[in-house]
Parts: sequence; C-alpha cells; structure tokens
Amino acid sequence: MSYDRQKAVAYAHKWAHARNPAFGAFDEIGGDCANFVSQCLFAGCGAMNPAPDVGWYYRSMKNRSPSWTGVFFLHRFLTENRGRGPYGQVAPLESAQAGDVLQLAFVEGLFTHSGLVVERLGGVPGPEGILIAAHTIDSDNRPVRSYPYREARLIHILGARE
Repeated sequence: MSYDRQKAVAYAHKWAHARNPAFGAFDEIGGDCANFVSQCLFAGCGAMNPAPDVGWYYRSMKNRSPSWTGVFFLHRFLTENRGRGPYGQVAPLESAQAGDVLQLAFVEGLFTHSGLVVERLGGVPGPEGILIAAHTIDSDNRPVRSYPYREARLIHILGARE
C-alpha cells in the first residue's frame, strides 16, 4: 500500500472550510486540527490502525484513538508506527512536500496545532514557501509564516502499510 499525496491534498482542499459529516467535529472540545489532518491522511492511504493502545482510528466520537484527534499523539503515532496505516519521520522544513504534516508550537516546546502541507512553493526556502490547510481556524493555502508560532516541525510521510 502506498500513500497518495494527491488524494490527501484533494481532500484537504475539499474540506478545509467545511466538515465531513462522516466524522465528528472537535471545534468546541479542544480544536479540530488533528482530526482534519487525520482525515486527510486517511484519504491518502485508506487504512486505519485499529490497535487499541497505539493505533490510529476513528469509528465514532466516542470510539477513536487519541492519535486521531490529538496533536501530540498524532506525532507519536506517525513517527513510531510499525503497523498498519501511515508512517513518517521528522524532517527539515526545507524538505516539505504536499501531503506532509506540519505541526506548530505557539509556546516553546508545546505543539498544539497540525496542518496538512498542500503546496511547497518552488525556490522559496523554509516556512515561507509552505502552504497548509487546517481546521479550528479554517484555512486553505495558508502560508505557514502567517501563524505567530515559536516552533514548527515537519512530519514527512514515508508511506502507509496494510
């Protein structure tokens, strides 16, 4: 199984300013950014990881993994996943590709926001050339530089497993 970056990005563009009724919305209970990014990743790979303690899945608002909706847990899942579903590694911002995950910390060391990279502007170094789609403050093609963040980390998606 592979990760289809184009499908992930197409999903991000379609739902950046709306909510897919197949998934709950978490805007009123902590934010919807990781939920949105998880939906994008799922659109790109088509596989969830149902492992009870370390998985990544959404069945309902009350039956989901912490990694589906939590920024910290999503990072941990993507960078440590050895099972089913998407997996990746932390990489330099300069290596960002459409379909990767970008996480932001507004207080040093505390990452609280996730977005999906939808475009990397050629020839523009660092975060200035990265555009993301995100929820909570709904955005599409938003330059990362427009956020008042302290730290940014990129999770480069390497693929997905069945």
